[in-house]
Amino acid sequence: MALKVKEVAQLAGVSVRTLHHYDELGLLRPEAVSNAGYRLYADHDLERLQQILFFRELGFSLKEIRQMLDNPAFDRLEALELQRRMLEEKLEHTRRMIDNIDRTIQHAKGEIQMTNQQRFEGIDFTNDPYEQEARERWGDAAIDESKRRLADRTGTQQMKAELQREWEDRMMELAEVRHEDPSSPLAQKAIGHWYTFLDNFGSYSYEAFAGLGQMYVQDERFTKNIDQYGEGLAAFMSKAMQIFAAEAGHRNEEQHPSKG
Repeated sequence: MALKVKEVAQLAGVSVRTLHHYDELGLLRPEAVSNAGYRLYADHDLERLQQILFFRELGFSLKEIRQMLDNPAFDRLEALELQRRMLEEKLEHTRRMIDNIDRTIQHAKGEIQMTNQQRFEGIDFTNDPYEQEARERWGDAAIDESKRRLADRTGTQQMKAELQREWEDRMMELAEVRHEDPSSPLAQKAIGHWYTFLDNFGSYSYEAFAGLGQMYVQDERFTKNIDQYGEGLAAFMSKAMQIFAAEAGHRNEEQHPSKG
């Protein structure tokens, strides 16, 4: 029995907006649309959604996931087995870190002594034993892009996964409103979230933020990367960023006028 988008959202614990965005990206297109315009999801659509959510939990981007799922060599059973091994490794890593924390608590209480080497036992975010397997099965392209984008911004795999998920969330929010007027309150609220996201690890001035927006349309590499989330998104973001920077700069000048 086919399910409507709201039913699938409730079943999978995701938002309706997320499912609409997956559809727009071609990542998860429902089998049919009813005469009334409702998306109708079949069992195989739910299987694909399950795969998407498993891969997202493991830190893969939406673009990477689509490349893997659409690869003719993709095998669902192989993917499930790989995902299970990756989660087992993640669980074992967590257990080792918990053991280290327990020993550190004992050390802090004076109950045991720890060497400097023991302080860092179990803390290793550099080893990903299943990345190469994913590359061999579904290709390098599906793995490389986000690693290049994030490599200089954060140190650990866990932090990379969290940053990637936040990146996706911000892009989805902006893609959802890209047909609005860039100066509208809705568009400016979304672009404000984007500024906060970038400023958290880049310390962006408003001028630099506006300049970055110009690069989104002047550099085809930026445009191509951003427009994968929705056609015209780069141009929309560029305009919205100019407006945001100008208005924020004006407010800042009013609050802190220069002395004459």
